[in-house]
Amino acid sequence: MAEYSIFMQYDAQDKIYVASIPELQGCMAHGETKEQALKEIDIAKELWIETALEDGEEIPQPHLFNDMAV
Repeated sequence: MAEYSIFMQYDAQDKIYVASIPELQGCMAHGETKEQALKEIDIAKELWIETALEDGEEIPQPHLFNDMAV
């Protein structure tokens, strides 16, 4: 499965970490810890892709940080 960049931020009001994958519109998850948020975003990514395939939609390729120099 493709590796996508994951953005994570802390929501101080709800005291949770929120993770999202920009290429997969609406693909977000949260957790009380960074580790939990990462586990949840992996599940959300799989479900997002599975649903898109069932609906005959194109799966965006990862691209956000692919062109960065190391």
